[in-house]
Amino acid sequence: MSDVITIEPPKTMEQAESPLTPESWGKLGMWVFLAGDAMGFGVLLAGYGAMRAASADWPNPANHLGIQLTAFMTFLLICSSVTMVKSLESIKKGSRSRMKLFLFLTILGGATFLGLQAYEWTHLIDRGLNLYGNPWGASLFGTTFFIITGFHGLHVTAGVIYLSCILAYASRRQDPARNYMLAEIAGLYWHFVDLVWIMVFTFVYLL
Repeated sequence: MSDVITIEPPKTMEQAESPLTPESWGKLGMWVFLAGDAMGFGVLLAGYGAMRAASADWPNPANHLGIQLTAFMTFLLICSSVTMVKSLESIKKGSRSRMKLFLFLTILGGATFLGLQAYEWTHLIDRGLNLYGNPWGASLFGTTFFIITGFHGLHVTAGVIYLSCILAYASRRQDPARNYMLAEIAGLYWHFVDLVWIMVFTFVYLL
């Protein structure tokens, strides 16, 4: 049996955009959550900036952190956002198999990012960086680094689990409209996680 189902995207999308549908409430709930989460990341980055500005011996991140590795991790997350978009396009066109493929690639990108972050942390800890000390200068450098990158890592972990649940559901249910709605809401979260990492990479690693 063919895995391709023909749907009518314009009609489906018009129904999904109605403010009285569960789909719209789902997107609204995600936007509210992301707004609160953005403030949490904003506070962390603002606190990092304030402590760095007040420190007389803050180390230069480029001299001690793996910029090349982290740049690759950033590129990986950007690519995962692209595959997330392709997943939505596929289900919009009625191809459930391609939707699952691109969703799997998105999950794989997130899982690889987490593996590289674990490698980075292990390497830095071996060199003496920890929550309470820093061999290169201000002790708060290690504290802020692990808190900010760890907080983001928890979000990526949650995203990988979230997308895995969507993939499992789409593998069992041939419901194009609902699959699109679930993937669209999950996509909002994933794009937010990717955008936040670009900010973290800029403020913590590059500046």
